[in-house]
Amino acid sequence: MEEKAKNKLEELNHRYIELETLLVQKEVIQDPVRLARYAKEFNELKEKLALYFELKRIEEQMRELEVILKERHEPEFLKLVQEEYEKLKKRYKESEEQLIYFLNINERDSVDKDIIMEIRAGTGGLEASLFAADLYRMYTKYATSKGWKVEFISSHPTELGGFKEIIFGIKGEGAYNRLRFESGVHRVQRIPTTETQGRIHTSTATVAVLEEPDPIEINIDPKDLRIDVFRSSGHGGQSVNTTDSAVRITHLPTAIVVSCQDERSQLKNKNKAMRVLRARLLSLKRKEESDKVSSIRRAQIGAGERSEKIRTYNFPDRRVTDHRIGLTLHRLEEIMEGELDLIIDELLKHNIDKQYE
Repeated sequence: MEEKAKNKLEELNHRYIELETLLVQKEVIQDPVRLARYAKEFNELKEKLALYFELKRIEEQMRELEVILKERHEPEFLKLVQEEYEKLKKRYKESEEQLIYFLNINERDSVDKDIIMEIRAGTGGLEASLFAADLYRMYTKYATSKGWKVEFISSHPTELGGFKEIIFGIKGEGAYNRLRFESGVHRVQRIPTTETQGRIHTSTATVAVLEEPDPIEINIDPKDLRIDVFRSSGHGGQSVNTTDSAVRITHLPTAIVVSCQDERSQLKNKNKAMRVLRARLLSLKRKEESDKVSSIRRAQIGAGERSEKIRTYNFPDRRVTDHRIGLTLHRLEEIMEGELDLIIDELLKHNIDKQYE
């Protein structure tokens, strides 16, 4: 674990000891509000610090085994020591990942919130829409590997199997925490299937990760909405429904427009469109709040704006580069198959270091 994170955890330990004293003081016990606040903070720190002290114990055991491995002993004994060392190393990594998860919990406690992801084709025409489909596949495979539930919401497919836009929800513990840094411009460099001369093209797709708010968290006045219904259409604009089941909702104060046409039921399309609208309004609210804060406090890894290029996927070199943290991995196939922890773990660690500078 990085030294900066360790220093921060030592600070948290001092606070933990302080809270132990506060929780037994008479004036705190007699004040239900303070007691509840201190108790909540105490329990949260206790869980984090338990993992931290477990890491310290494992580190000490590993150091002891490292000393033995450098000494002269029987080969069979050294083999057993090496096996034990590898087990401790695995335990250390698992505990460290769990601790990083807790340290990255958002102050708004949105770590366990469901999210809505929006992927849109950017520059590059049909190739950009195919790349949007590749990103959708990558994220859904990653979600499945984590045991999260993926819910399709809406899409605008293209004739070649790509997407001009696709919107989907992800439900599961830790989904927001691990995917929140995916917002931004994703760039692909490869030879498109439509390219006849073997030239490498550069295309982009934008990703937005939105917290899905509770209905009470974003209050929408029905008077602020214009709701239009129309017939769903397929490729090329041909009608695929004989009833007006598609729904378009316009939020008049912000001019945000959301449409949904994939369900046969008008009510289902309306409900899905309202979920996306609430998520976009919450995102707008968060942005307005963050704009009031200095850029140093606001951005750890990046603002997550859609205009910000965050990652490049270079197929000829089998290379993926995250530009925010200068990380380059020659493991493109694995990442496109959903093994995003190769990048996400590094993003989370980097975010902790930035917070503790």
